[in-house]
Amino acid sequence: MSDAANDREPLRLLPMDAAWLNLESPQNPLTITVLMRVSDLTLSELRAFVQRYWLPWERFRMRPVQRSCGWCWEWDRQFDLANHLFHVPESMDESRLQQWVSARLNQSLRQDRPRWGFWLVPNAEGGSALLFRIHHCYGDGISLLDVFDSICTRSPEERPQSYGNEERHTARRWPRVMQACREAFASGLQGGGTQSVAGEGMARPAPAGMNTDDIPAHQPGVFEQGLMTSLRAINEMTGMLTEPEDTPSDLKRSLLGRRHCRWSGPVPVRSFLTLARRSGCSINDVLLSCVAAAMRDAMGVSGSALNQSVVHAAVPVDIRRALPEALRPVRHMPGNYFGTIFVPMPVDGGFALERLWRIKHETRRLKRSWQPLMGWGLSGLASLLPASLRQPISDLFFRKASAVVSNVPGTREPRYLAGHKITEQMFWVPQAGEIGLGVSIVSYAGNVQFGVVADEAIVPDPDRFLARCVRELDELGEALL
Repeated sequence: MSDAANDREPLRLLPMDAAWLNLESPQNPLTITVLMRVSDLTLSELRAFVQRYWLPWERFRMRPVQRSCGWCWEWDRQFDLANHLFHVPESMDESRLQQWVSARLNQSLRQDRPRWGFWLVPNAEGGSALLFRIHHCYGDGISLLDVFDSICTRSPEERPQSYGNEERHTARRWPRVMQACREAFASGLQGGGTQSVAGEGMARPAPAGMNTDDIPAHQPGVFEQGLMTSLRAINEMTGMLTEPEDTPSDLKRSLLGRRHCRWSGPVPVRSFLTLARRSGCSINDVLLSCVAAAMRDAMGVSGSALNQSVVHAAVPVDIRRALPEALRPVRHMPGNYFGTIFVPMPVDGGFALERLWRIKHETRRLKRSWQPLMGWGLSGLASLLPASLRQPISDLFFRKASAVVSNVPGTREPRYLAGHKITEQMFWVPQAGEIGLGVSIVSYAGNVQFGVVADEAIVPDPDRFLARCVRELDELGEALL
């Protein structure tokens, strides 16, 4: 097909990108929000930076629109950068900045324009603040971080070397994506040769085009292996669907629709690394155990009721390397390629070390399971269904978690935007459905920061929640001396 003919075809969103549009409501805009401190950045420099380095991604000049064939990317023919860059000259101390960011989080992005924007607050206490918001349908945290890593340099004199991507190739991927899914499904039904992927705990289908009739009948183990793979898939799906729902608590109250956000000060990443090494756990385990301690205090449950409580955190897991080749994203192409695991949080654990080791056990078990891939597939499937059938699948997921906890690793060294040093960066994750608490953890330039966004009904005092996360570090340090 020629490029001209391809341009006339609808540029359909992949199902996992469209899912975030179907899950959105006016009271709950599903946007990713990033706050960066960029020393002495001016509006003219930001405008030149966005024009030269951000807009070469064609997707960022498009807006999602709903057509008879589903959600599609449509060019904004009247694109004007003035609709996406905003200057906020007000002087803000830390408290005022937190209130201002919270107000932005509660606002939907304009639907008649590409759904993203930059807000520059040059007179913020502690240095210029740059707020960036983008709808989740454009990409997940990992893919957006990849975009920023490619255009934010390691020194003020350096210039980005490789950036931008054409969007029309996405339309051509639809047949390949569907064909890969059919081949993988057919291979599984035939019991065709599957083998475990080292370190992934997932099954890989036989090579495309392989006919199981060509396998000698006397070859042992082929049928049994296919049978065990099918049984495991059924077991994994059944386990995910029958996982108990969270216990009623203050974290499961009816939402008010008003959210506020806060962020902690930087904590040296070496503090987490030291604890991880001493305990034989990962840094992610330490981070999640800190969140578990704060959730325990925020539940408003005590005594025997706390000991019997069931609480999960929905944790996104990057699945790019686990996907078949035809399903993997093109390099530097934004998109949503993550599954979700529902980690049981040890809120009944009375000691910091107990919570840490139980987190370690659960995360290892779940990351070796097929739950991340199944969650990714189900979210895409739900986006292809009529609304009447989509809602039960969505509700099934949202009832099984009281919070979303996302950890995005940034670069170890400082980066520069338009020649200005990024001294801090923080982000907040959206929460779909009736989940009213989101905890984000970001590492950057040798430090870790916690962020929380919560509905007013769920966590009325987010500063206290953050302080409890940080205090858990001290308790773990004392326990491991």
